[in-house]
Amino acid sequence: MKRNAFVGLCFGIIAVTAYASEEDGIYTYRAGQFEIIMMVERSNPGNAGILVGADQTLLSRYIPASGFNHSTNTFLIKAPGRNIIVDTGFGAAIFDKIRQLGVEPEQIDTVLLTHMHGDHIGGLQRDGRPLFPNAKLYVSVRDSDHFTKTAVNQGAVAAIAAYGSNVVLFDPPALGSALREIIPGISPIAAYGHTPGHTVYLIQSGTERFLIIGDLLHVALVQFPRPDISATYDIDQSAAAATRRQFLLYAAQNRIPVGGMHMIYPAVGFVETDGAGFKFVPAR
Repeated sequence: MKRNAFVGLCFGIIAVTAYASEEDGIYTYRAGQFEIIMMVERSNPGNAGILVGADQTLLSRYIPASGFNHSTNTFLIKAPGRNIIVDTGFGAAIFDKIRQLGVEPEQIDTVLLTHMHGDHIGGLQRDGRPLFPNAKLYVSVRDSDHFTKTAVNQGAVAAIAAYGSNVVLFDPPALGSALREIIPGISPIAAYGHTPGHTVYLIQSGTERFLIIGDLLHVALVQFPRPDISATYDIDQSAAAATRRQFLLYAAQNRIPVGGMHMIYPAVGFVETDGAGFKFVPAR
């Protein structure tokens, strides 16, 4: 894998070194003891038609006439003594990518889910067999209940069943409440709206932090400047809009770098306020 060093992003007390390979769809970002590796699981032309209430006049302000790309991303987090996956995409490219990074599926000890839509759990199991056989699977109890009991999704049911006693259900605290680590250095935070149990993860090592924001955004070109616009995929569109604004403001005010599951490469960077909305500064 070709890797080009990028050095010198420094915002406030956060100073990091990142290594990038756009050709491979891999972007590595260092935050203290954590090596946070964004992996593009799938990339395809974007569809702004999923945005609710966004007419062509509005879209033309933010989206080039040539169109835009859409990614589905996952994250591998390397920490001392452990390997962690956050979401698994469709399960198409994740295994080749982690092996490219020197990690076998059997070496993953933790899988954290932001939520249980199919493009986030597709790499968890095949034919009832866990594809990360030595991992504990962490998912919010609200999402697990929704997708296995209320709006039953067979992929979610199969994923929970495959991991059996290695499934850890949790109820994440709200932003602004006292955080609780579920594994050392990583705390879940409730970010409901996209799904009933949608969760973001705050990674902290000393004074350095990183926020994996899951599906807070689907069309970043529009939703950063207009966080009030939700997507058809958001189960509670009003709550999703409020949550999006809340977390973008939190990241901007605290200078916390973010990484998202549907942001284009490098899908990692900083949020800044911009009038009534926000803008994104990619980390490269």
